[in-house]
Amino acid sequence: MNKRSFLKVLAGTAALSLVLTACGGSTEKNEGAAGTADPAKKEVSFTLGYATGDPATKQAMADAVDAFMKANPGIKIKNISEGGSAAYLDWLKTKDAVGEFPDLVEMRDTQLFADAGKIAELPADLQGLFESIPQVNNKSYVAPIALPVPQGMIYSKKMYADAGITEEPKTYAEFITAMEKLKAKGVSPIVVGGKDIFHWGFWVNKFLIDEVFIKNPDWNAQRTAGKVSFTDEGPMRAMQEFTNLFTKGYVDKGYLSTADNQTASMLVTGKAAGLFSGPWMFDQIKQADPNFDFGWYPVPDRQGGVNVVGLPQPQGWALSSNVVKDAEKTAAIKTFIRFFFNKEQYGKYLKAVNGIPATKEKVAYEALPQMKEVIDMMADPQVKKSLHINGFWGENQIPPQFRNWFYKMAQEWLTKGDFGPEYMKKADAEWDNEVKAMKK
Repeated sequence: MNKRSFLKVLAGTAALSLVLTACGGSTEKNEGAAGTADPAKKEVSFTLGYATGDPATKQAMADAVDAFMKANPGIKIKNISEGGSAAYLDWLKTKDAVGEFPDLVEMRDTQLFADAGKIAELPADLQGLFESIPQVNNKSYVAPIALPVPQGMIYSKKMYADAGITEEPKTYAEFITAMEKLKAKGVSPIVVGGKDIFHWGFWVNKFLIDEVFIKNPDWNAQRTAGKVSFTDEGPMRAMQEFTNLFTKGYVDKGYLSTADNQTASMLVTGKAAGLFSGPWMFDQIKQADPNFDFGWYPVPDRQGGVNVVGLPQPQGWALSSNVVKDAEKTAAIKTFIRFFFNKEQYGKYLKAVNGIPATKEKVAYEALPQMKEVIDMMADPQVKKSLHINGFWGENQIPPQFRNWFYKMAQEWLTKGDFGPEYMKKADAEWDNEVKAMKK
């Protein structure tokens, strides 16, 4: 997609010690460890933007920024990140439209912004910090903040036991049986933070991964080429299973008015027995109630397989194409990136978000037992890994507006209770229209 078409689109997600990996490279490590700016230089400032939907990540990012500025009084970071229920991509588009695109930005839709010329290639002296950086257009654009983590069921052990659920489900049928037992006890089996658009991606993509992407990783490219359809058996079955969760009473009825940051409270107070989300929620749950006893498991597919988000993605810190024209700002940003991935600071960040590091040098941090289960599961060779529908790039990049459009349409058919092929025909039409718009 060229710059012109992009701009046209703009207008229209008891502790155990674990030894993990963090950043490496001797020269970079020494600079990051020092974490100080040259006092002889004049004060430099740059703007920073990142996704704020998850409270734990938001706080961890803010803490890293504060720690950096304390260690580097000659560098000021203007944090322009904003909260709210709007999607992060929409927020970035708005910032770009008004000339406020961040100098340093957490980049998730790398293909889109790289094609539009909005971000620059990651400086070569930073690329060596990381285990690997998936390339876009044969270039490395991002400093990966962490490896992707899977979504799974975070559940109240007491509520499961009270409902007679003695084992974690090994097939999707067993999972539904467990939900029925919870519903029979008069409790909501699952809480969904549907007020926030990004939260819809957890369940929508769980079923799309099971029924579509594990079987056909190139489905997005084939949809663009008109070779597959949302009305095909896989997507239809995926969205029918998604719909059944809501229409059969397994999801708390207040999902449209429940924010993602309310879900931990609903879990620990017994208003719901489970939450399908990522390990970044673990510390939020412990903070809400340190004595709350909870478990975690991946929701299996119909055959008993485990399919999760987990492939490396070209996502992370990226420099804007404008800021690299300013040597002083670029140097300041590189100092921040080295500081962020310094062994001590990076360990703090990973602990706060229960993250899986993307970098080379080793770091130890105290992880909850539930996080150990996540790590072990991700290391299991039997577990299959994929991406969310909007996590692909290259030929498999989806049209930029489609993800949120689809999530909103899912809300529509849940509200009306009339899911069927006509909705999926609309999805095909929307996809095709967006592709045509990008080519103009």
